[in-house]
Amino acid sequence: MPAKVDPNKCSGCGTCADVCPIECIKVDEVAVVDENECTECGSCVDECPEEAIELID
Repeated sequence: MPAKVDPNKCSGCGTCADVCPIECIKVDEVAVVDENECTECGSCVDECPEEAIELID
């Protein structure tokens, strides 16, 4: 499953978008993952300072 962002935890810092190797994350007020493009690499999960992103089976 693609990465999922918890909008209640996301601060909109953009770290996830910066580390995404395929640039499938956009940030406005919170991060949004393009579920059709996400390769489930986990880079965003590892780097999110708010622990707002997870990969769900």
